[in-house]
Amino acid sequence: MKSAVETLNPTRVRLTVEVPFEELKDSLDAAYKKINQQVTVKGFRKGKIPARVIDQRFGRGAVLEEAVNDALPKFYTNAVNEAELNVLGQPEVDITELKDNELLAFTAEVDIRPELEIPDYSGIEVEVDAVEVSDEDIEKSVEQLRERFASTSPVERAAQDGDVVTVDLEAKVDGEVLADGIANGVSYTIGSGELLDGIDEAVKGLEAGGSATFTSELKGGSAQGKEAEVKVDVTEVKARELPELDDDFAQLASEFDTLDELKADSRKRLERMKKFDQATQAQEKVLEALLGLIEVPIPEKLLEDEIRTRKHNLEHHQLGQMGLDLAKYLEIQGKTEEEFDAETKEQAEKGIKTQFVLDELVNKEKLNVSQEELTEHLMRRAQSSGMSPDQFAQAVVEGGQVPMLVGEVARGKALAVVVEAATVKDTNGEVVDLEDEEEAEAAEAVVAEAEGTEVKAEEAPKTEG
Repeated sequence: MKSAVETLNPTRVRLTVEVPFEELKDSLDAAYKKINQQVTVKGFRKGKIPARVIDQRFGRGAVLEEAVNDALPKFYTNAVNEAELNVLGQPEVDITELKDNELLAFTAEVDIRPELEIPDYSGIEVEVDAVEVSDEDIEKSVEQLRERFASTSPVERAAQDGDVVTVDLEAKVDGEVLADGIANGVSYTIGSGELLDGIDEAVKGLEAGGSATFTSELKGGSAQGKEAEVKVDVTEVKARELPELDDDFAQLASEFDTLDELKADSRKRLERMKKFDQATQAQEKVLEALLGLIEVPIPEKLLEDEIRTRKHNLEHHQLGQMGLDLAKYLEIQGKTEEEFDAETKEQAEKGIKTQFVLDELVNKEKLNVSQEELTEHLMRRAQSSGMSPDQFAQAVVEGGQVPMLVGEVARGKALAVVVEAATVKDTNGEVVDLEDEEEAEAAEAVVAEAEGTEVKAEEAPKTEG
């Protein structure tokens, strides 16, 4: 077999391959055997039809076609390996010559990863938010915990902000009660914004037994997005009572004996959160600066596939879980379809560039992923997906997504290398020394976010080829 490579552009090549006919022998034998099992000829046992008879009855062309279809992937792969190409996606193959007993010749056009030169990145400088936890932050955190331990008791007065009301709802569209527009015994905290727009104003001032009617756009159900006339009947009003902020509350709500210990723990927890946010901000800004240093050509088909995949994931997974369609989502976001398409394209381009650049860094720095690192990453992804580690691992293996996770970890390590070499200062002008664990975790999260990768239990996410 002889092959040659022609570079069409930085991300696409054409392979020209010539195969001597004797190298098709195994595929020809397999073709005759396959046809033998599929046809019957009077006077011959099934599977025992001579090759000359098959040629006469069904044509040599049918045999050649079967043999070439069987052999092409092998010869294409051999040519790719011989040329040491890093191909993306499926090739466009064109058989240019097929001479029986003489020669098979074909061309294959395919996208490839562009060759990138990674410049010196040690001069990158970025600024991030300083880690500062105020007394107000502590008070807010403790107050949120206090809210979780609030109790309620019925009251005989008009409902007001913060009260918990039990209501019956009936929704009409065009004067007709919807089949799925009736809900009884619904518990709602006034001011939480968790039900329909307009319900707060309708129920405030009502006592148990009171009713009101208001107009609201339905957020789900058979008439989602339509204006409905909603009748609300208040059956009970409960006042929320917050526990006293004292040592007893600390013992109730935590493992601590005193309120001071609880507040000290809240400070530590908030500092950890802000440090992680700071590490994530550093990773994002350093990645942005690194991508700005490198011109990265992107294969057109790969970009089209990536855009299509991102739209599919948004429409069929994220929005579907929220009961929204794309049109409603765009309305909520205040975006036109053209703006959404432009934004999706920009995100897809950044994701592909991120993968290309960081993969090049992985090779340059000779970074490897250990089993321990992969396991830790899998645990983090399982936690963020809401699945147990065992369920998540099973979905990953069954979906053939282990290489994707390995790639995320490796690219996260590559980004961490760049961040380590960069200068990171906070808004106070202090040099930030990121902790290794936070840096690695934040880097992996930033890479996954940039690339838009998801792990689905039902289907494998996008791959690049």
